[in-house]
Amino acid sequence: MDLLTFATAGSVDDGKSTLIGRLLYDTKSIAEDQLDAVERTSRRLGLDETNLALLADGLRAEREQGITIDVAYRYLQGKRRKFIIADSPGHIQYTRNMVCAASLADVALVVVDARHGVTEQTRRHAFLLSLFGVRHIALVVNKMDIVGYARQAFEDIRDEGTAMLTELGVQGMAAIPISALRGDNMVAPSAHMPWYDGPVLFDHLENVHVADEPDSPARFPVQYVLRPRSDEFHDYRGYAGQVAGGVFRPGDDVVVLPSREYTKIVAIDGPTGPLTEAGVSRSVVFRFADNVDISRGDLVCHPDSAPAQVRELDATICWMTREPVRPGTRLLVKYATQCVPALLDQIDHRIDIRTFDHQAADVLELNDIARVRLRTTEPVMCDAFHDNRTTGGFVLIDPATDNTVAGGVVATTVGS
Repeated sequence: MDLLTFATAGSVDDGKSTLIGRLLYDTKSIAEDQLDAVERTSRRLGLDETNLALLADGLRAEREQGITIDVAYRYLQGKRRKFIIADSPGHIQYTRNMVCAASLADVALVVVDARHGVTEQTRRHAFLLSLFGVRHIALVVNKMDIVGYARQAFEDIRDEGTAMLTELGVQGMAAIPISALRGDNMVAPSAHMPWYDGPVLFDHLENVHVADEPDSPARFPVQYVLRPRSDEFHDYRGYAGQVAGGVFRPGDDVVVLPSREYTKIVAIDGPTGPLTEAGVSRSVVFRFADNVDISRGDLVCHPDSAPAQVRELDATICWMTREPVRPGTRLLVKYATQCVPALLDQIDHRIDIRTFDHQAADVLELNDIARVRLRTTEPVMCDAFHDNRTTGGFVLIDPATDNTVAGGVVATTVGS
């Protein structure tokens, strides 16, 4: 079975957690003790029915407040796929949590309340999903039972949402009417909506074709240097990490950045022994023909496709802290396995989430999304995000507090 990670997004109270709970319940993916705990909590809260949303809202604060705060991860297995579910919060103050879910997702479900349609927060989340590389987005129109399962209500929202996603450049789109509370079109077709002839939600997730990532140059960020001290392995020197792009094989000529030292891969070790090749997301250990100077943060790649070493980055960021930021602020850029000091050189524009228009700005506030220029104190080896999600994505860190203050993606690299 292949593994699919999908995230939920949408406005507050649109039913994201209930949707996840219903999927888990209807596919019998819940342990009895979990279900018993949720039933007890529902009774304690004075509810007449079991609140399936509590299956996703794991934090005590979430259960007491009836909202999602953190990203809740759940696991589900179908007939064709295994799933990792990331239920992200809808409240605007937790946009940073939603960014974390979007950065890991292959597919996203943008949940819309059939009564309210596409809202500003719907647009915000859709923009973030497209920004962080989610290529397949399904518009899930929830609470159809409240609007009498009206076909026109669904089609109006479908048309508006499709236009929004098209404007954002999303190509893998779908629209599905459901009632998560009643189970309509979740795992089985609904008798209340005979006019809908598309797949139910679970079938869509089981069958959506997640195209392979575009061919990207070979990238291997070094995470750890292995030098065992035992007599048996006293000559062993390996470099551990996760392949971030392309394919590596024993015998490949490679270059190590930033030192620009050249060598050859003599062996690739996996968890169960030697490998004949290592592709994207494979965690491996490389052994080289020469004792080159390599440390954490270095990048191994093929000589004919090495990235430029640059000091300036054009990037789009989402500012995630209440402290505003202005040009001239010193930050740390953390990308792949490297962390370097940087300066927020300029703010090109802020993006109006309602219209996607560009606005002039000299300061960024909490949840602002903006195009900026970053200048680093030493050369960095990264790619544009549309070429590689791993080496083109980053977080910004406050060097005084070590707090993560922004997430971002590289649009272009400037200079060399």
